[in-house]
Amino acid sequence: MTVEADAGRLKSEADEPGWEVDPDDEWGVAVIATVGRQLKLRREAVGMRAADFGKAVGYGEDLVYKIEGGKRIPRQEYLDKADKVLKAGGLIAATWEDVKKVRYPKKVRELGKLEAKAVEIGVYECNIIAGLLQTPEHARSVIEAAQPPYSPDDVECMVAARLARRSVFERDPAPSISFVLEEAPLRRPLGGTMAWRQQLERLLEVGRMRNVTLQVMPMHCEVHSGLDGRIELLKFEDGTAVGRSDGAFNGRPVSDLRQLRILELRYSTIRAQALPPWESLAFIEKLLGET
Repeated sequence: MTVEADAGRLKSEADEPGWEVDPDDEWGVAVIATVGRQLKLRREAVGMRAADFGKAVGYGEDLVYKIEGGKRIPRQEYLDKADKVLKAGGLIAATWEDVKKVRYPKKVRELGKLEAKAVEIGVYECNIIAGLLQTPEHARSVIEAAQPPYSPDDVECMVAARLARRSVFERDPAPSISFVLEEAPLRRPLGGTMAWRQQLERLLEVGRMRNVTLQVMPMHCEVHSGLDGRIELLKFEDGTAVGRSDGAFNGRPVSDLRQLRILELRYSTIRAQALPPWESLAFIEKLLGET
């Protein structure tokens, strides 16, 4: 095989199967460092150089060093290929069970765990469509619009993390979930007309679930109690709760009863000011018909 053919086989850095390790995630750092060390020891045990190993699995030498050094989180594809190349008998591929638990940023994992335990979830979102409601295409458009921009690999990691949280809709017993969304983001065709239509269709699909209440805050509303920003409330089976608001308590999560009552008052007032659920779904259907 020619040098040019070899170069063509190797994927670019942007396409390489790995995500950056969150330095603030001690557990994640330890897991990825251990997996990387195992990969390096097995590669060296069979006498294979990093460059040759990279060619064998179809990725660049630089990525091999990053993963072995615990600087990059490997995807399942990489581990499966490494297992075959190194003839590890499934031992390397099996490390995916540990890797997948830490592949998303620590904050996202913690939020996902709370949502997985909550019996009630309430979300008011003012600038975007709530993450739990986003389609893959819409989520990608939202994340790619950030400045400074994320790398393509980090975009895909964040999209995957956001979509993983949607498992909350599949729980049994199902939690009670309510959303209040602003009209303006519903009218913004992020990602183009097709992606916009798919997002509106997804809102209708979720809004018709028996355990979900979806409301729209119209732009012509003369009184609006949500101008301070996003609110999220999570209530648990044992009677405890946690909440967060962009415009209260410095945006940090709170569980103090007095602070929670303030957030609950704001959220309930916003819900009262928004369109009722049936009018909200009709409004979204109207928007869909106008696309």
